Amino acid sequence: MRRQYLGIALLIASAFTGTLAFRLATPAVAFYTRDILKASMAYLSIISASFILARSFSALFSGLLLEKRKSLVYLGALAMVGNALAVNLYPFTSSWLHVMGIKLMNGFLNGIAWPIAQFVIAVSSPKEIRSRVTALYFIFGNFAGLLGNYTYAITQGFGLKGQMYLASFFFFLTALCMLLSYWLLYEKIVPKREKEGKEGKAPINPKKILMLSALISFLSAFTSGEITYIYVAETLNLDKGTAATLIGLIGFIATLLAYIPSRFADLGSERKVIITISVLAGVSPILAAVKNPITVFLGILMAIFAAQTFRPISRSILASARRASAAIGGINAVRNLSTTAGQLVFGFAYSLGEIAILGIVLKAALLIFAPASLLLFGIAIKLNDKK
Repeated sequence: MRRQYLGIALLIASAFTGTLAFRLATPAVAFYTRDILKASMAYLSIISASFILARSFSALFSGLLLEKRKSLVYLGALAMVGNALAVNLYPFTSSWLHVMGIKLMNGFLNGIAWPIAQFVIAVSSPKEIRSRVTALYFIFGNFAGLLGNYTYAITQGFGLKGQMYLASFFFFLTALCMLLSYWLLYEKIVPKREKEGKEGKAPINPKKILMLSALISFLSAFTSGEITYIYVAETLNLDKGTAATLIGLIGFIATLLAYIPSRFADLGSERKVIITISVLAGVSPILAAVKNPITVFLGILMAIFAAQTFRPISRSILASARRASAAIGGINAVRNLSTTAGQLVFGFAYSLGEIAILGIVLKAALLIFAPASLLLFGIAIKLNDKK
């Protein structure tokens, strides 16, 4: 039992160190690409999309690999070592295309590392507290996101090269935590169950979970990646450090709040929780479109809360499926593809500017998400009607 809990603790620690590294690197690279390389928002959205597209491909690939051979779980730690090396290439770039190439590499490596970690934390946790343990994993990750953004703000004097050295150190530390965790939890890892049983039937149809994941990820895409920092800074006329710190703070608050619904999910109320967060996700981009600090940050808070609540609960549900590793790899792939689509739509629509309705100034790029919001509302209503 001590071995199990130590392994879980190390995996939660890896979420902290890995996210800190990522959230330090992301705004640093975003503002470098925008300010030094003079990339447009459309190009920045392509960079963000390339990262997520590569991550979606390798996420599905890693889930299927685990079904073939359990020992391949250690690939997750190896991929994180690759991240530690790759981030040091950013200071040598002279074009947004070079940045995109490194982002593709980072995305591919992250798509191997993180779905494996999420799968292991879900299947190795006791079933009666699985949603809460998985939520705790994401909470530590998002607390690190806050610290990572703050670290970016206070290390701007280091220059991009110094910041990437620091990110590289934390990626190496993440790889070490993952390696030790997988060794400790190895006997608990069951990528594919041989028979359908109590642990082989998910409480909600996995196909419906994948559909909800696609829509929630699409609608919350404006809160992730390089474009978020630029949107907040330019819309609200904030300096780079302030924008990064506020985004990190909101993300952390949203993730702390997301732990509360996980308690209800562990008690068997997954359906009610998912309906609630679907409504919040649908409203969030419309609210964030209003050019006002309160509405922008409230919209971001709602979107992150919905996404962060859905992530651990959906993984907990899919951990009960017979092909758990493939299911969790699949939902990561769907999430990444949908986020890619959302970021591309947002990035290319950014130039549409603003419109005024009854004296209220709105960013047109976020209003484009309204049809997807209506579709999500419709699915939530059907889910509520389901007996």
